[in-house]
Amino acid sequence: MDRRQQKTRAAIFAAFSVLLEEKRYNHITVQEIIDRANVGRTTFYAHFETKDDLLKALCEELFGHIIDTAKGLPHGQYHYTCGSQADSVFLHLLRHLQENDSNVLGLLSGESSEMFLRYFKDSLNELIQSQVVGPNRQGDGRLPEDFLVNHISGSFVEMVLWWIKGKMRQSPAELDRYFRAVIEPVL
Repeated sequence: MDRRQQKTRAAIFAAFSVLLEEKRYNHITVQEIIDRANVGRTTFYAHFETKDDLLKALCEELFGHIIDTAKGLPHGQYHYTCGSQADSVFLHLLRHLQENDSNVLGLLSGESSEMFLRYFKDSLNELIQSQVVGPNRQGDGRLPEDFLVNHISGSFVEMVLWWIKGKMRQSPAELDRYFRAVIEPVL
């Protein structure tokens, strides 16, 4: 993708993100997105077939970057504020959320939050399976792995919502400590 296409795509993402904070997804029209992004209808459809495709691409961009970075994959940038690679994957995620890259916190708590929370949780499932449950699981195995993954990702999402509603008073390190104290006995 050339620079011009990247700029257009970024403008569409930014316009869509702002609209999602202001109103529910199903009340947003493609016309509102293209007006806010200052692009033509043909240009929009050259990048995205539908508004649903735009939503999926936005979620993949937002959460893919955070998840890939937490996994240490090349797609993600390791920010200086992320700490060291020895930090837990949860601490790493919380630091990214605190930085509020691409205003992800606004999307997670905005009018259309339920869709973003679902995508966030789905993105977390793979990360938790590969980085937490698989390598750390001990015990008698009475709990199915998919149940554990779902439980841990759901708990993490709820903790993030609690943190946002509480005006993020706790540091990422404190939240990481709380969260690991709760999930480590289950593993």
